[in-house]
Amino acid sequence: MTSLSAFKAYDIRGIVPQDLNEDLAYKIGRAFASEFQPKNIVIGHDIRLESPGLSNALCNGLLDSGVDIIHLGLCGTEEVYFATSHYHSDGGIMITASHNPKGYNGMKLVSKGSQPISGDSGLKAIEARVINQDFTALASQKGKLEKREDKSAYVEHLLTYVDVANLPKLNIVVNAGNGSAGPTFDCLAEKLPFNVIKLHHEADGNFPNGVPNPMIVENRAITSDTIVAKKADMGVAWDGDFDRCFLFDENGHFVEGYYLVGLLAETLLKNNPGEKIVHDPRLTWNTIEQVQQAGGLPIQSKTGHAFIKERMRKEDAIYGGEMSAHHYFKDFFYCDSGMIPWLLIAELMGKTGKSLSQLIEERMKAYPCSGEINYTVKDSQKILKAVQAKYQPEKPVLDETDGISLEFADWRMNIRLSNTEPLLRLNVESRGDPGLVTQKVKEIEAIIFAD
Repeated sequence: MTSLSAFKAYDIRGIVPQDLNEDLAYKIGRAFASEFQPKNIVIGHDIRLESPGLSNALCNGLLDSGVDIIHLGLCGTEEVYFATSHYHSDGGIMITASHNPKGYNGMKLVSKGSQPISGDSGLKAIEARVINQDFTALASQKGKLEKREDKSAYVEHLLTYVDVANLPKLNIVVNAGNGSAGPTFDCLAEKLPFNVIKLHHEADGNFPNGVPNPMIVENRAITSDTIVAKKADMGVAWDGDFDRCFLFDENGHFVEGYYLVGLLAETLLKNNPGEKIVHDPRLTWNTIEQVQQAGGLPIQSKTGHAFIKERMRKEDAIYGGEMSAHHYFKDFFYCDSGMIPWLLIAELMGKTGKSLSQLIEERMKAYPCSGEINYTVKDSQKILKAVQAKYQPEKPVLDETDGISLEFADWRMNIRLSNTEPLLRLNVESRGDPGLVTQKVKEIEAIIFAD
């Protein structure tokens, strides 16, 4: 055996029990301890039904290796990121499958300083140790497990990003999708002046209202309809481990993550002029323009949390954003948070007196986009070559940072393979011409569907 199906590029993820089970979780604990030799480590888990069992097995592997554990219990991924740095731990592991369907589970791993552990920074080495049973000897003295389920330090950190005294008294609809966000949000909401309407708030690994993934269009209707019915000022929805948040304006319209990247960058640059902003290559024109107009320096990075975080550390960037609703903050250990972005937007609404739709409407008109369109295909490389060949006579600017990006005078596109799923992903944007976006999507789809 040379590989395990649950080990991916950025994390561990698969179907329980065939891809990931308690026996494998125990071995991952032993392998992590052998590879990184931590003295202590932070562990947390999401609401999935298998998560407590996987957590116990993982912990046993670490404890048998002599590693002390700070256990956060039920939490979000970013709480593990926070606690790893806050408690000066040697690493952290979150048991979660994020937005995957029921039956999946996984692990996200970080080392000291909340730095991501991906394929080239230790994950492959852990996999090899599991396969070869290459573990250091069992410790003569087992590690100790301490439960620290109090969220107050994390909540206090979140509140440093806004001036609570000047937050507007907004009506906000929140949809936790029965994921991990509900209990954590409640701890935060106690400190905030908002009137909150809660949807699917109870943490429930049975997912009675469907998988917690606001990227699925059908999942958005209840949030949109409730905003309109309750005359709310905005809506927030999270995925299962709430490292992503998705916003809805006062009209119930879903806000494309692309426009939030530019808005958050502009907001942070007001108090930090001249700083660097990292963005992904899928949709870029709006972000670049907003960052430059706000006196910042836009820097493009390959898509994916490990790449974004690495580039942010290298550049000492204040913020990084992906159109997929991942938002990264220098002051949050260069990690992504699903709680900080909506807090910043709520504060901005108060400062400007503008609604969320007013904050982004000019940007949406200036750079209309297709949003990310996903395709299941047989031969991705063949399609990428065919798309490039079709437009080559027009001599576009070619960028191969991630897949292929082709830039023309009045429109641009990015088409790439997903890092996490067997999909081809397309994004198209234009300079103020939504009809052109529709036209170009149809042109490219003709190539895709011809395969």
